[in-house]
Amino acid sequence: MDTMRFAISKNGVPIRLTHKQWAHIVDSHDYMAGNMDMVMESVEDPNYIVRGWTDELVALKHYERTSISDKYIVVVYKEEDDGFIITAFMTSKRDKIMRRGTIWQR
Repeated sequence: MDTMRFAISKNGVPIRLTHKQWAHIVDSHDYMAGNMDMVMESVEDPNYIVRGWTDELVALKHYERTSISDKYIVVVYKEEDDGFIITAFMTSKRDKIMRRGTIWQR
């Protein structure tokens, strides 16, 4: 398997990040390059977990300093038998994502 890193979600599920998904994230959002540690930390220690569109979860973690300024890192992932990260990006529009419904918050 192509796994680069694992994070353990708030529900205790191992969430993997593959080389392929990391390449997809960086291709889609070039400013994410160099922020893999923040992505993994956002899964393990989020400020909020909100509902995704279907059965995915969305972790948000606030960082005062990122490669592009004060932002929330948003990580979309699934917690199945084999949890995995779908995508990740940064935003300052926390409220837009929070409208989906908070499942957990610190």
